[in-house]
Amino acid sequence: MPKFKIRLKPHEATALGFKLKLKTPYGNAEYCVTQEQHKSLLKLRDFQSTEFKEVKRTLNKKGEVISTVEKLGAKKLVDIPDNHKIYQTSTNASQTQQWVITREKKDEEKFIDDIKNIDFESIIKKFITPIVTEVNIIPQIFSFERLVYTDVHIGMTPNQNGFSLYGGKWDEEEIFIRCNKMIEHTLQNKKADVLIVDDLGDFVDGWDGYTTRQGHKLPQNMDNEKAFEVGLKFKMMLVDAFYDKYDKVIFHNICNDNHSGSFAYVINHAFKSICDVKYSNISITNIRKFIDHYIINNKCFIITHGKDDKALKFGFKPKLDAIQIEKIKNYIDQHELHKYDIEFSKGDSHQKLFDESSSDAFDYYNYGALSASSEWIQTNFKKGKSFFELFNFLENGNKIHNPYKFEWNINREENYNKY
Repeated sequence: MPKFKIRLKPHEATALGFKLKLKTPYGNAEYCVTQEQHKSLLKLRDFQSTEFKEVKRTLNKKGEVISTVEKLGAKKLVDIPDNHKIYQTSTNASQTQQWVITREKKDEEKFIDDIKNIDFESIIKKFITPIVTEVNIIPQIFSFERLVYTDVHIGMTPNQNGFSLYGGKWDEEEIFIRCNKMIEHTLQNKKADVLIVDDLGDFVDGWDGYTTRQGHKLPQNMDNEKAFEVGLKFKMMLVDAFYDKYDKVIFHNICNDNHSGSFAYVINHAFKSICDVKYSNISITNIRKFIDHYIINNKCFIITHGKDDKALKFGFKPKLDAIQIEKIKNYIDQHELHKYDIEFSKGDSHQKLFDESSSDAFDYYNYGALSASSEWIQTNFKKGKSFFELFNFLENGNKIHNPYKFEWNINREENYNKY
């Protein structure tokens, strides 16, 4: 390592580890120092260097400085060892003295300092290689669509004498407004080429103003002939709107219920007779059994109104119980439907409740009524809401649910609310 000569004061030579030499006539003795020793010497001299520092200042009344007192003091403090940290400081400004107390770092403190000094960013970059992936978008292939409505109750009046709790209007105009809304919503959400339309019963309110059991008189705003005309027009509006938009349209009409019964069958039979002649891609099944089913792909839909026309005064409830589960399981066993994904679909209750957890064998779907609430429902339950449901089924068995709810009040006119 190269060395060079430099004159050192006795205390500097001692600090650098040299054996003291006598002073020469020219001053301090010369010593041969290395570069490292020279650096240490400069630090020592810097530490010993002094400067004048202000220790007192006198101001006049205007805040102007009129005198100062300065003392000679060290310019800087000694360097803190690498393995120490400052523990305490004490400064006396008037004497230009400062004490700095350090202590050796604990192991965990040294570890933290070591961690801070690691260049993690450069290390991490060694392991980062941009990955370019091709997104494989699998197209959704839709198999069929299912439009479900129930309890239209054509001919019913919800406010016969103007004294019902919530009033309302349910006449020919309102019925066709909702029919058109069903058509519009279905076509807006069309994704498949096959449409199934399920009418789950109580399509008309009753023949001669009575239920099928002739139990009590119903408040109605249409006679039988008018109800027939409105009912047939309602069905024809649906088929005329859908026949040229789908490759195939399949209608299932429940004709065994507690309000419509034979009256609904007559209307739906006329509907079928017209369509069989007029259209080649329309299929209509008018169901006279209390419970029936159909199968499409891996899906099985068991459909019923919920009450029949004669025997069941108390039909299927909105919420499943053990007796109902047993009845439905018996039907599944009898028709050997176990291999299918089953939905049990019903109307009647005027309540929308979809239960997919009470039974492992099937889903239990209560469909809300399309009609406004009758005076009897307003009095015994609440004002109510109206619904129809649209489902888009994919080939893999999954479905997209596109429901529609009507908010109904006295004014009626524009209370449509899609959700």
